Amino acid sequence: QGQLVESGGGSVQAGGSLRLSCTASGDIYSKNCVGWFRQSPGKEREGVAAIYTNGGSPYYTNSVKGRFTVSQDKAKNTVYLQMDSLAPEDTAMYYCAALTRDYCQWPLVPSLFTYWGQGSQVTVSS
Repeated sequence: QGQLVESGGGSVQAGGSLRLSCTASGDIYSKNCVGWFRQSPGKEREGVAAIYTNGGSPYYTNSVKGRFTVSQDKAKNTVYLQMDSLAPEDTAMYYCAALTRDYCQWPLVPSLFTYWGQGSQVTVSS
């Protein structure tokens, strides 16, 4: 059975950068929509970015466009979320998730995703 393992995250000052990694094991990398979500205390889980592992343009929520970049390394079964120009409002627990289908549906619907990473805390101080 497949799983997603996240790495990265941490604490930075506003304007800084962090990179999250999401590595898929098992048979869950190909033909998958891989999404990045975030959740702050008291808020709903929000879809931040997504990429379809078989190609196509990535998706971003408006608040991160121009600052976050999602990419993949197929040889490593890994999807990355590069986060630049971080702001305090980006503080949240970030999760990657995978859904086996032929496309990414945007906006992302968390309940549709089958596999989830363990979560990575991102804290941005002002």
